[in-house]
Amino acid sequence: MPPAHTRPWLDATGLARCPPFHRDGRFLLALLAGGVVALGLHWLFAPDTRLWPEARVWLMVVLVWPVAEELVFRGLLQGELRRLSWGGRALAGVTAANLVTSLVFAALHFMSHPPLWAASVLVPSLVFGYFRDRHASLYPAIALHMVYNLLYLLATA
Repeated sequence: MPPAHTRPWLDATGLARCPPFHRDGRFLLALLAGGVVALGLHWLFAPDTRLWPEARVWLMVVLVWPVAEELVFRGLLQGELRRLSWGGRALAGVTAANLVTSLVFAALHFMSHPPLWAASVLVPSLVFGYFRDRHASLYPAIALHMVYNLLYLLATA
């Protein structure tokens, strides 16, 4: 158990506890949906496996970026927005905090991705935020983000 003085920060970012999200049927459905989308991308773009990314690319895209992005966006930003009076209001399971966080997340992808790819991160971002809210934990969002990035690399490498 972490010291008491660090607990509020861990609670606010969703790192205080790791629920058994892997048993959540909706979580498993989100994983399946990511796989279906990846297969579609693979079929559409028919990647050339001779251009397989280097190990450091895999490490960054599958491990480092998802953890860092989830800490900043779903952990800090969405966590703080949820604390505001309007942040917890939801429509179809999507909180206002999740929507704002996802719009910022997608907007920042326009700096490093082509417009269509940047816009396409909005839906996965809403999914990550949904599970962050559903389980009051950042771990499901991190796990989904890692899997989605892995599937993306496998589909388009």
